Amino acid sequence: MKEKRKTGERNVTIGLLIVYLAVLTWIILFKMETDIRLLSQMNLRSINLIPFAGSAIVNGKVEVSEIILNIAVFVPFGIYLSMIFPDISFIMKVLPIFAVSLMYEILQYCFAVGASDITDLLGNTLGGIIGIGFFLICSKVLGGKTVRILNILALLGTAAVVAFLALLIAANM
Repeated sequence: MKEKRKTGERNVTIGLLIVYLAVLTWIILFKMETDIRLLSQMNLRSINLIPFAGSAIVNGKVEVSEIILNIAVFVPFGIYLSMIFPDISFIMKVLPIFAVSLMYEILQYCFAVGASDITDLLGNTLGGIIGIGFFLICSKVLGGKTVRILNILALLGTAAVVAFLALLIAANM
């Protein structure tokens, strides 16, 4: 019975991860557009390989809010990976986070829908690492109930985000 519950919890987590990645892709690559034709007009293709320069600088100052948002948006990725693969090493959790972030940066460049920026890559990876750390702390505090509790919180958060995005879409139609 306990093994069946763990499998169910893992399946819920995988489902939440899929929804998270779909929303993340829509935000990063499709810029929350419902009309993909508008993306072809964007034609923004640049690469910044200097950390905290380029797109993170607005009016001569580092735009901290953009960096914080890049960190925050990848925290769930680290949590989900830790929930699905609790026994793999730290590096094996960080590598997919880094790889997915790198993939987004490359795809933004290829499709000319955004600036490919090392600062984003670093911030996204840091966010995933924070998520891994958050899961470790939760595991120490919550013990065997960690995945169940985090899944409930993630379900509520996912429902709220999807509802908010649906409202944004409806308001802009």
